[in-house]
Amino acid sequence: MSSETTMVATNFRLQDWAAQIRECQGRPAGMSVVGWCASHGITKANYYYRLRRVREACLEGFQGETFPQQIVPVKPQLLQQEGNPGSGVQPGLDILTKRFSVHVTESTPMSLLAAVLEVLRDAQ
Repeated sequence: MSSETTMVATNFRLQDWAAQIRECQGRPAGMSVVGWCASHGITKANYYYRLRRVREACLEGFQGETFPQQIVPVKPQLLQQEGNPGSGVQPGLDILTKRFSVHVTESTPMSLLAAVLEVLRDAQ
């Protein structure tokens, strides 16, 4: 099979998977991903594999493109105004997940924050 044929087959498969993912994300309220997968004859693991592959393909399409940096406004009351005396904690923003906590300050390098957020996303 030629590399062009393989690429066409891969693109077709990814488009099919993307349609399935959109359908799953539009599933009826109250229906779980597991329930949707069972009704469509795929496993939950296979669904998440397909989701990851579609996301990777989308990101590959953006490689080399630059996007303007966007600043998300944060309400001042959400910022930690001051740490405990002597704690050395700088004012900033705490990002909390079920298992992790990240404290971001004005001096946090964007590259570090991006790397940490990527790790947190993949640690689901």
